[in-house]
Amino acid sequence: MRTNLHRAIVLNAAQQGISIIELIVFIVVVGLASGALFKSYIFSAQHNADPMIQVRALEAVQSKLDEILALKYDENTPTGGIPACGSLDLGASVCTNTPDANMNDVDDYHGFSDSPYTGYTRSVTVVTAANQKLITVTVAGPSNVSISLAAYRANF
Repeated sequence: MRTNLHRAIVLNAAQQGISIIELIVFIVVVGLASGALFKSYIFSAQHNADPMIQVRALEAVQSKLDEILALKYDENTPTGGIPACGSLDLGASVCTNTPDANMNDVDDYHGFSDSPYTGYTRSVTVVTAANQKLITVTVAGPSNVSISLAAYRANF
């Protein structure tokens, strides 16, 4: 009986601790796993400002487009829009469809550009066709962010 007890104690003593090979394998596995983990952390840290840049660019585009859409179709469009300029209605005036410096109608913003924030540039184009004006506002910002919104303004 003493020999069986002695064997159990010897086996338990031999199983305590780890070998140097097991320790090296553990260090290599943990090193590889932490390298991949740190790589994903670095990527997210480098790109964590991108959503803020995109939101600021979108706000700049939307605000300028809203400002332009609130204006009259043409300089000769009466308040309320009736009768529409260029229409066959009695008392309708001829549409000019040309930009001027007044900034009081949609055409005046054709070729407009400014810098709403540091590092951002905003530009506007207005194209007239078939009693409609296509307004396109584009903002270019840091990190190669570029956002464009477009809307039609009809002559009614």
